[in-house]
Amino acid sequence: MEPVVAQKNRGVIVAYINEVKLLDERKIGDVGSGLLAAMERAENNMLLINFQSVRFMSSSMIGKIVTLYKKCTKNKINLKLSNISAEIMEVFQLMNLQKLLTIYPDEADAMLAFEKDEWLK
Repeated sequence: MEPVVAQKNRGVIVAYINEVKLLDERKIGDVGSGLLAAMERAENNMLLINFQSVRFMSSSMIGKIVTLYKKCTKNKINLKLSNISAEIMEVFQLMNLQKLLTIYPDEADAMLAFEKDEWLK
């Protein structure tokens, strides 16, 4: 199975990370590449990353997410994250990443936010 599977949902590219543990540098590199590829597919400038399968991630993976955020900002892509486990959310909060990243409890809430932001028509 691919480390990241991206599909279009009502104009939004939704990227699903299919790894439980993102600790190995090779896996992190593969996921990072998959997320960048998903970003490049976001022709409507909307990207949602769904972390439903992820339970552990290293600081290196967090660095990849921050790098993706910067690239999305530069390219005017509206990036949202969803389905982050409580353990990972705790790390994000310790690093104040919830102030930088737009995070939703689940995919449905994130999709609703795209609508409310008037990105989805």
